[in-house]
Amino acid sequence: MTINLDAIDWEKGNGLVPAIVQHAVDGRVLMLGYMNRSAASKTIEGGRVTFFSRSKNRLWTKGETSGNHLSLVALDVDCDGDAILVLADPAGPVCHKGTVTCFSRGDLPGDLFLSQLAERIELRRDADPKSSYTSRLLKEELHRVAQKVGEEALETALAAVSRDDDAVLDESADLIYHLLVLLAKRGLTWSAVVDRLRQRHESSSVPKAGLEPARD
Repeated sequence: MTINLDAIDWEKGNGLVPAIVQHAVDGRVLMLGYMNRSAASKTIEGGRVTFFSRSKNRLWTKGETSGNHLSLVALDVDCDGDAILVLADPAGPVCHKGTVTCFSRGDLPGDLFLSQLAERIELRRDADPKSSYTSRLLKEELHRVAQKVGEEALETALAAVSRDDDAVLDESADLIYHLLVLLAKRGLTWSAVVDRLRQRHESSSVPKAGLEPARD
């Protein structure tokens, strides 16, 4: 996504606008910086997120000393044109304190955590099967991974009717994990599943002539 720099109200903040950096994959808010027009232009042209440093009074590309740069994925501007949203892929910890994000809350909401977990599963593809259960699964034949999903689904259903809540949660977690592995084995992503669910929800929410809108 490329924004029109003329759509940004540079005058409101005396040439600076806040730039919120969000992880392009898992959605975490990583940091807040400020951009002037030159910083935004350099970000778009060079592909690495660049800010205007108010303390140094110059352009500053994130990671220019640490190497933990932010690769630009997309830029967006808010409805008033006075704030920029930066979607980026971080090369390492974003905060100078060595944490992933500059904000204290580093854990993820459930849906975003699943996207992160799916990424981690993919990274295990080339790991040593002797030390990684995920790697062993990914090296199995597809039908074996599919069989594991079926087994976990049955165990989840049985737990739901005959065991306590903790057992249901444990079995559900096993089911979702093995489903993510199956998707990775097929070369599919969790994001694609979420998109399919979103498409179904949106289509079911569109009222048809003479009918009430569908309700969840």
